[in-house]
Amino acid sequence: MSVKLKGIDVCGYQGNIDFKKVKASGVDFVIVKAGYSTSTVDTWETNFANVKNNGLKVGAYWYSYAQSVEQGKAEAQAFIKALKGKQLDFPVYLDLEEKSQFDKGKGFCTQLVEAFCSELEKAGYYAGVYCSTYWFTNFVDEKVREKRPAWIADYRAECGYKGDYGIWQYDAAEVPGVQNECDRDWGYVDYSEYIKSHGLNGYSKEIAPDNVRKTVDELAHEVLNGLWDNGEARKKKLTAAGYSYTDVQKRVNEILYDSKPKKSLDEIANEVIRGEWGCGDERYNRLTEAGYNYNQVQRRVNEKLYGGK
Repeated sequence: MSVKLKGIDVCGYQGNIDFKKVKASGVDFVIVKAGYSTSTVDTWETNFANVKNNGLKVGAYWYSYAQSVEQGKAEAQAFIKALKGKQLDFPVYLDLEEKSQFDKGKGFCTQLVEAFCSELEKAGYYAGVYCSTYWFTNFVDEKVREKRPAWIADYRAECGYKGDYGIWQYDAAEVPGVQNECDRDWGYVDYSEYIKSHGLNGYSKEIAPDNVRKTVDELAHEVLNGLWDNGEARKKKLTAAGYSYTDVQKRVNEILYDSKPKKSLDEIANEVIRGEWGCGDERYNRLTEAGYNYNQVQRRVNEKLYGGK
């Protein structure tokens, strides 16, 4: 994962919060509770305004009690109403943790996530899901989990969720400026550039006029000529310019690798173990740019080294 941002999430339980002190303690982003069921919480407006006024990046979450898909849509509409007129730098999350919802089974939870998030997306918001490792893995279909940014709650020494996630809620503790202890998070994706460049979460999309915009093929060849940097820097530059990093990188991979037979997962994993793909961010960037799924490769490496543990 390419970045590591320090975050907290807050609700009414934290009382009056001095976000100036929060920022001074090194916090980069705050996810604020906006409401539950179809009601906005009293602290939403104040917390949101104070987070923004102190230069912290902000996201929001909505606690769901929905017992039907239609109720889930109604909750999403209430969330949209609370978000109106605001600009958020991080996703807006469905908070999925009610046991009564899990009691209805995987099918229901999957439908609820899809319905809730779709309502937000239709209104121009970047929607994600907050859930714990166990419940998210076992009660939401993988295809639905992979479609949207995940915020995972897991208080073990390491996050046990095997899919992609952008935020890990790892514990609850005292934080300077906060009256009562609050949840602490690590952010592994800075969503703000993507959100702003795509005109989501209250931001207006800023793109170049059509007559000066380049085609995906032109951009891909510029990438190959070294004009757009590498790894995360390339992604940031393309996104900030209003282009789709995914589309451009896909075309780059087609030019570089589609004419060549790709190596098997086992072959790549063995090369990683031998140190041929570097470590950490370097490994992630090189594997991704070569057209391989980093998570799949790393999972196979772990299986070979540790028996999957």
